[in-house]
Amino acid sequence: MLIASLRGRLFAGLAVFVVGTALVAGYLAFRWAFDEAIELQDAILLQVGSLAANNRLEGRLPSEGNIDGEAQLLIQDLQPRNATGNSGTTHYGLPSDLSDGLQTIAWNGEQWRILVRTRSDGSRVAVGQPTANRDEVAQDSALRTIVPLGVLIPCLMVVIAIVVDRSLRPLSSLAKDLDAKQSDHLEKLPIAGIPTELLPFVASINRLLERIGAMFDKERRFVADAAHELRTPITALIVQADNLERAALSEDGRDRLQSLKSGTRRTAHLLEQLLTLAKYDSEAATDPPSSEFDRIVKGVVADLLPVARDRSIDLGFIRVEAVSVRAESVALGVLARNLIDNALRHTPAGGRVDVSLFVEDEHVVFQVDDTGPGIPEVDLDRIFEPFFRGSRFRGEGTGLGLSIVRRIADQCHGSIRLENKPHSKGSGLRVRVSIPLKEH
Repeated sequence: MLIASLRGRLFAGLAVFVVGTALVAGYLAFRWAFDEAIELQDAILLQVGSLAANNRLEGRLPSEGNIDGEAQLLIQDLQPRNATGNSGTTHYGLPSDLSDGLQTIAWNGEQWRILVRTRSDGSRVAVGQPTANRDEVAQDSALRTIVPLGVLIPCLMVVIAIVVDRSLRPLSSLAKDLDAKQSDHLEKLPIAGIPTELLPFVASINRLLERIGAMFDKERRFVADAAHELRTPITALIVQADNLERAALSEDGRDRLQSLKSGTRRTAHLLEQLLTLAKYDSEAATDPPSSEFDRIVKGVVADLLPVARDRSIDLGFIRVEAVSVRAESVALGVLARNLIDNALRHTPAGGRVDVSLFVEDEHVVFQVDDTGPGIPEVDLDRIFEPFFRGSRFRGEGTGLGLSIVRRIADQCHGSIRLENKPHSKGSGLRVRVSIPLKEH
């Protein structure tokens, strides 16, 4: 099965290489250690054979201390090969016609490693050991040689996993930065700390972002120009519709006229929102004036009180403090009006819209709470997109109000957050705009 993850591919490839290399190295080390142990045991046989030939030793060597039986040697005298009256074997059963030197023979149903030496007087001596015992000792010695390698492999696998994860962490961070970008915020990706191998990839993404940004700029200019050109004829239509209202019309004609006026008002409102959006899409003023935010908010609430009364909604302040913000008063007025009007639009009759303005942690906080249905969780990620009106849309909204609010908040170096109230506190939405007090 093809591994889709690059991290998985690297880990699997390195793991196969390490394990394969370890198996080959382990086998070679085992064979080398095994052969060395056998050679060592042959050397011991040679030394014991010389000792037995010079000192007339016979039988099994006495064991002193904790010596395994498998490590003991058998020493047996053999008759000279030209002796007469020999039955062909010794009284222990070893053949008497064995040739001098090291050899492996079958005796008593098992394999033996035998060394035969001839003394100066012509007598002969054999020193032997079962090959099964020798092989067991050699295997134990060889296994102890590869045990560290077996312990090292899991440690290497852990190290490989850590190295692969840390090596690909910049790529994961880059992906998070791309996912966190809003569709209309196309700043270049930072290249600080990016591995050299990823720099061409990041540069390509930045060039793509530049092209997309240029395309968005053209789109904004087109929308602004189109809205500006359409505003004059729409205004003329509104004037003509008002003139028609004073004329003598049938009941059906008046109904049609009201539909025409309603449509032209919606179109005019859409054009004004488009022009406002285009305005605040441009660069912020380099040295904005200081504006009395509390006075602006009070004026907006006073203007919208008749709308709230017509809809039987309780609109008022929970908390208001005298604060100033370095931003254009017109922009702050648009921000406050859009948020409060949006709350009134989505709050049912008999509900409440509470407005708060206060200072908290070196930030001016403008907060609007309503008792409407809130925003579905699936819509929260897209609610600031232009023309997005949500899955519960109702009324005559254009879907531009929150987009404009966010652009104004960005120009003030602030932030905006929307959150649904917990069910324990009833339904509703809280919109919180935070603008720093300090200049930037």
